[in-house]
Amino acid sequence: MKKDTSVVRQNLGVDISKDSLEVVFSTIDIQQYVKVKASRSFSNSTAGFKQLQQWLEAKKVAGVEIGILLEATGIYYEQLAWHLHQKGYKLSVILPTKAKRYLQATGNKSKNDKMDAKGLARMGLEQRLPLWQPLSENIYRLRLLTRQLEDFNNQRTVCLNQLHALQHSAYPVKEVERNLKKVLLSLEKGILGLEGAITALIEQDEKLWARVEKITAIKGVGIKTVAVLLAETNGFATFENQGQLVSYTGYDIVENQSGKKAATTRMSKKGNAHIRRAMHLPALGVVRFKEPAFVALYQRLIARGKTKMQAYVAVQRKLLILIWALWRKDEAYDPSFGQKESSGNEEPKPLFSLGSEGDRKQVAPAIARATQNELPCNESPEALFSLK
Repeated sequence: MKKDTSVVRQNLGVDISKDSLEVVFSTIDIQQYVKVKASRSFSNSTAGFKQLQQWLEAKKVAGVEIGILLEATGIYYEQLAWHLHQKGYKLSVILPTKAKRYLQATGNKSKNDKMDAKGLARMGLEQRLPLWQPLSENIYRLRLLTRQLEDFNNQRTVCLNQLHALQHSAYPVKEVERNLKKVLLSLEKGILGLEGAITALIEQDEKLWARVEKITAIKGVGIKTVAVLLAETNGFATFENQGQLVSYTGYDIVENQSGKKAATTRMSKKGNAHIRRAMHLPALGVVRFKEPAFVALYQRLIARGKTKMQAYVAVQRKLLILIWALWRKDEAYDPSFGQKESSGNEEPKPLFSLGSEGDRKQVAPAIARATQNELPCNESPEALFSLK
């Protein structure tokens, strides 16, 4: 195949749905002109992946860097991402919200699968996006276990609420009550089984178990919490600094100010909801068990007029950063953590400050990472997580 010297980069944009793949192949030349070379639809299946690969090999320009950009559409992108990664392609995965905002910025008012794929191809040409790295096999298993455990707990809460309502209704029906109790019994049995499987999966790796024990020394933090964090972050391997972690989890502070309009700040909540949900009970626990740094933060924010929920969210964020730091450094928890920093009137900016200048400065550089393994890790995967 003859090389086209005018083409400097080429990219394949893939819009993914449950059953199909809409792809657009584009190039950019030395004059920075983007040109759509070809487009086509494939089935979202193993056969479709093979056809896509053959089609791409026939279309690409020899000797020119090629990238592939996928949108993280639920779990439907994972099989294609694994297939392309195993075939040696360089690919990136981005959030749907990021792709949507890019298309809006380019002036697109309409939306369909082909336009989305075209936008992804162009975005891949114009930006240097971090490469996607797959989860390890056991991390993937851990994620499936923790997410099903979360789902079972949610279903159990729904059943308990329905049973409570039925028992206090004017005309309770015994058959409905029996069915709800059967469902509850089945869910509780499943929950116990999942909790045991999660613990067994972690305990089978001695190095991993030793690190988890150091984190669970924090009163209020249990194995299930650490398991969720490891499963949703690939053993924290995707984060180079705490700003990326905070943004990924949706604890970052965003500011809204224009002209004479007074600035308002709020938590973005644009990130991994599984982690925020998992951090709720541990935040209550560290305050209830009076872990010094966290109870001091909680009391200080309440004294400043913040609501209990705002104070607990601040504790969640600080606790998450502490767990990440302990994991990264492989250090044991020190109960005196944060006491020196919090002895003054100001909360240390790197850890937490509601609406503070320090947090606002982190908003711009902190890029949301809601897919797994979007960032390269400076440490070897074995050093961070030895499950294979």
